[in-house]
Amino acid sequence: MKKFLIVVIVLSLVSGSLYANGGPEAEGAIYGLSLSTLNNPFFVTLKEGAEAKAAELGVILVIMDSQDDPAKEAVNMEDLIQQEVDAILVNPTDADAVVPSVMKANAAGIPVFTIDRGAAGGDVVAHVASDNVAGGVMAAEFLLEAIGEPSKVVELEGIAGTSAARDRGTGFNAVVGAASGVEVVARQTANFNRAEGLSVFENILQAQPEIDGVFAHNDEMILGAIEAARAAERSGIVFVGFDAVDDAVAAVKDGSLAATVAQQPGMIGSLGVETAYDYLMGKSVPANIPVDLALVK
Repeated sequence: MKKFLIVVIVLSLVSGSLYANGGPEAEGAIYGLSLSTLNNPFFVTLKEGAEAKAAELGVILVIMDSQDDPAKEAVNMEDLIQQEVDAILVNPTDADAVVPSVMKANAAGIPVFTIDRGAAGGDVVAHVASDNVAGGVMAAEFLLEAIGEPSKVVELEGIAGTSAARDRGTGFNAVVGAASGVEVVARQTANFNRAEGLSVFENILQAQPEIDGVFAHNDEMILGAIEAARAAERSGIVFVGFDAVDDAVAAVKDGSLAATVAQQPGMIGSLGVETAYDYLMGKSVPANIPVDLALVK
């Protein structure tokens, strides 16, 4: 009897060790997916990519919508930690604000993966995202080639504190800053939101009689800006966006949008889930996993 108990204990320890290092038990695991917002087609597509991969791998996905609110995101992350999920994939609303939540997950022994947007701290196993700096460069080079020099441009920025807004702006301004004949006449945030893109650009149009080109950190904002320009009967402005959502691709086809930088949100979501799965199965995963970009024009 004593030998039997020893065997049971040993098997239990081995089983626990296998799980901690990613054994077969990783199948059927529960992953938390905290998204910054589902009020944006880009993140809906990202969610769908994650769901498809989770179904393929036989894992359960618990999805949380933070509605672009760091406080709600913190509550969502706490909820996932309390549920003792096996992994957390987070698309932060704010790179700094998410750090305490990442650290709480670390303390609970839950591996964290960031997707599309990064975290400014905490222990993150892997980050899956487009090269947003390269995308900003791509957008700037296309815009300057389209409008020439000298020229006056506007930059509509995303949510302050997000890595996507920071990196896209960095790439864009590296090119624009090196062009001596280009003046950025306005640089304002519209929080990745179409309605704000419209209202912010309305004000910019009133203040700036000359605008040659506009770059927005996402398509929602650029589509709002196009609407504002149309209402104000301002023509001759070249618009460039980022994400290649369906409405933006349609706008490229009808000529109202000159170009948009195409991400692959479905692939980002899919790779996020796959990376978490591989890690739980004991495989080595890269710290940074880039997803290719392309210009739709």
